[in-house]
Amino acid sequence: MEDKKKPRFEMPHTYVIIFFVVLLAAVLTYLIPAGSFDTKDVTYEQGGAEETRTVLIPESYTNQSEATEGTSLFEPGGGAGFLNYVFEGLVSGSKWGSAVGVIAFILIIGGAFGIIMRTRAVEEGILAVIDRTKGKEALIIPIMFFLFSLGGAVFGMGEEAIAFAMILVPLVVALGYDAVTGVMITYVATQIGFGTSWMNPFGVAIAQGVSDVPVLSGTPFRIVMWFVFTAVGTYFTWRYAQKIRKHPEKSYSYESDAYFRDDFKHNDLEVNFRTGHILVILTVVAGVAWIIWGVIQHAYYIPEIASQFFTIGLVSGIIGVIFKLNQMKVNDIAEGFAQGAKDLLPAALVVGMAQGIVIILGGDDPSSPSVLNTILHAGGQLLNGVPEVISAWLMFLFQSIFNFFVVSGSGQAALTMPLMAPLADIAGVTRQTAVLAFQLGDGLTNIIVPTSAALMGSLGAARVDWGTWFRFIIKFQLVLFALASVFVILAVFINFS
Repeated sequence: MEDKKKPRFEMPHTYVIIFFVVLLAAVLTYLIPAGSFDTKDVTYEQGGAEETRTVLIPESYTNQSEATEGTSLFEPGGGAGFLNYVFEGLVSGSKWGSAVGVIAFILIIGGAFGIIMRTRAVEEGILAVIDRTKGKEALIIPIMFFLFSLGGAVFGMGEEAIAFAMILVPLVVALGYDAVTGVMITYVATQIGFGTSWMNPFGVAIAQGVSDVPVLSGTPFRIVMWFVFTAVGTYFTWRYAQKIRKHPEKSYSYESDAYFRDDFKHNDLEVNFRTGHILVILTVVAGVAWIIWGVIQHAYYIPEIASQFFTIGLVSGIIGVIFKLNQMKVNDIAEGFAQGAKDLLPAALVVGMAQGIVIILGGDDPSSPSVLNTILHAGGQLLNGVPEVISAWLMFLFQSIFNFFVVSGSGQAALTMPLMAPLADIAGVTRQTAVLAFQLGDGLTNIIVPTSAALMGSLGAARVDWGTWFRFIIKFQLVLFALASVFVILAVFINFS
């Protein structure tokens, strides 16, 4: 008799998961009434400059109707019916953010690195690094994790990690690790820094400003927290990476990593790192330095950074043609760009589809009737009459869940902190603790929610499906959740202010 093996459970495709989440959101529109808030502008000081944000007024919440008006199956004229979610999600937002801006950002970065990869400068550079670091390969994990976590803490790295994943994932695979390790030391590290930062301009600074808490206050506590989380993340990644190096077949991304392993077959391991390759690498390094300078000094964001990466790709392509790297011709610049954009197209589509969830729920504008506003209001009511420690922890839990719907740090701060700050006063919790609950809930869940554009872009660059990623990251996510809970509770006990 033939051995009958039990069918192995297959994780649904990311598109399938999002489809059913959108379906659930559509059902909720029949069960939960839409609500809205009045809004006001608040100003605060940040970096010596006056910033203004539009925020909601907590006590102004009103239901728009007693009866619920659910989402229709299809809406003409640019409406938001259930079957419209893909298109409406793809074209929502502006060039400054999700979805259309991030989609363009992902495709342009993919195209730019497609040109760079066409020159083979990255592959040759990786082989040169391997040749020079034999016996010291493990150092790349703690060093890179620390640097990317610092980047997330200091200037809010997120989408920028997509580009770095395209560089470092092939490197770590060539060193005997896997693509999952590459995503950990790039994107995940940035979000640990983002969530535990003492000065992140897109998260903690805005949350403190709209909560009437001195901007950049509470720094010593947060620096200690950042160090602890970064150390835990580094150890978790290093332990996993060492296991994969000894037993490659245990990798969560073993099959998809074949794409990168094929570039480093034994017959290609002869180092041929020439002048042209060096110039391309220097172009990338100089371009990254230009981007960091722009972000820190001039608050460059998606439009500027995308154009900067396009410039890096264009200059690299010209160098490749001049030095005939990989036998490049002028048309190869265009073909490399097209191939690179094509490689990240699935990730770009996920960004738009995921945004469809928020659209079906009515959008994230507090002044427009939406189910999301009702969920936000209901979340705030959970804190009534609850002990201080439980109140603070429930704030953290609520922010973690709400981040699924509004991944933007600045957007979530503007939506939730005007509600959470006065509720913290009522519950006997300091507003600084409420901000802490926000930043931990907002930042740490970015490493798992499929609605995160930066996560999906990084996974696309690493060729790791979200379902595969979920199976790997869920254990680490629970570790982070427990550690964050400890810090939130500790903040209550020390009356963190």
